[in-house]
Amino acid sequence: MRKRSLIIGLLTVSAGVAVLVAQTQKYGPPKEGFVPDAKTAIRIAVAVWEPIYGKALIASEKPYRARLDTNGVWTVEGALPKGFDGKGGVAVAEIAKSDGRILGVGHGK
Repeated sequence: MRKRSLIIGLLTVSAGVAVLVAQTQKYGPPKEGFVPDAKTAIRIAVAVWEPIYGKALIASEKPYRARLDTNGVWTVEGALPKGFDGKGGVAVAEIAKSDGRILGVGHGK
């Protein structure tokens, strides 16, 4: 009787795993890539910059701008704060349009 219960339990678990595996599907990138527009590129850049440079500094560099080059790379930059005295620079991030990879991050000095 115990052996039968064990077998039934294992079959039930196996069936559950098979259903989960069948439901897990991978999709290729969307037609427009995972970073289809400037708004998305900016949100990704800010999410990367804030832990590195701090929320206050990154917020002071609004408005952000993003441009897409012919190679499918978004370059996102902050803006120089009002009252800029000639010292410092802005945060910059390069992000792959196709898959969202962070290709580079820096802050001008």
